[in-house]
Amino acid sequence: MRILLASTVKRRVAIDVSASRSRIIYEIASGLVKNGHEVSLIGTADSNVQGVKTIPVIDKGFSELSGFENKFYAETSYLVKLCKKVEEIGYEFDVIHNNTYPEFINLFASEKLKTPMITTLHSQATPEYDEALSLFPNANLVSLSKAQRNMFKKAKIQNVVYNGIDTQIFSFVEKKDDYLLWIGRLSEAKDENNNFLDPKGVTWAIKLAQVTGERLIISGTVEDSDFYERDIKPNLNDKIQWVGPISKEQKLNREEIVGLMQKAKAFLMTINWEEPFGLVMVEAMSCGTPVIGFDRGAVSELVVDGKTGFIVPPAEGVEGLKKALQKISTIHPSDCRRHVENNFSVEKMVSSYEKIYQEVINK
Repeated sequence: MRILLASTVKRRVAIDVSASRSRIIYEIASGLVKNGHEVSLIGTADSNVQGVKTIPVIDKGFSELSGFENKFYAETSYLVKLCKKVEEIGYEFDVIHNNTYPEFINLFASEKLKTPMITTLHSQATPEYDEALSLFPNANLVSLSKAQRNMFKKAKIQNVVYNGIDTQIFSFVEKKDDYLLWIGRLSEAKDENNNFLDPKGVTWAIKLAQVTGERLIISGTVEDSDFYERDIKPNLNDKIQWVGPISKEQKLNREEIVGLMQKAKAFLMTINWEEPFGLVMVEAMSCGTPVIGFDRGAVSELVVDGKTGFIVPPAEGVEGLKKALQKISTIHPSDCRRHVENNFSVEKMVSSYEKIYQEVINK
């Protein structure tokens, strides 16, 4: 098949980029090439996937650019450029796989093309997002989990494809160290009363460490520096540590992240929001590290309770997390690894997308 992957203008796609959407696009592109397909990627000029033709609409990721009088106008201008380019060249391909952020921008092009397009929804469902997608009733939409699909009330989701990871990179280590690990994002999100939100739940991880006296390593991206200064920094000490620079982009390389995951006693998925997928859980389990997570979003689809970790009712809070941690030694690292190999490999993800490509082509 001749396949066009519509990427993002926000970030490049390359082997060393850790942002989840870019990484999944990279794995899909690489897997498709490996399976003998002719693959092109439209996005940033500095995107680089071996065997894939890059079609640039922006020199580099918008998150790396500066100097705009109006960043909203600038970014949306590049998005419109990308959408029109997809419309212009779409006829050259058998299928278009849309992964652009935001996803609905390229749906304007899909209505004018004879080439079928599928769209993977990488973001959490919100009423506004749901409403926008529902305006394109003929779109072929793919969610990352059943939980994510069920959150859309108006948009019609045709398929579910779980994300896959390179299990050779996130390799198995049986012997663990004595620390807990949290990797995520310190969000800029606010509620309807303009109060800061903690969707990824880092404050729960800190409370657990304080109550139990366990070592905790925290790392991730800091969208909101006030959040870090107010809620994270005052709690750091010899047992609760932040690893890596304070930055809006993840500055730890993949090897550093893998190293942290391989040796952690448990990975904490203490989320306050309905997680669409949660790639970090699969990465940790691939390394043989069990997950303790609140029962929100896709957690119960990824973690096998009592076998690859523990799923905690959110109402139980820190006490529930503490009880789960007390049982963590009953989890066998090899079971975590086997679960990922059987369900969340790149090969399985790519195979699932190939089937969907063929289905929409046949229609």
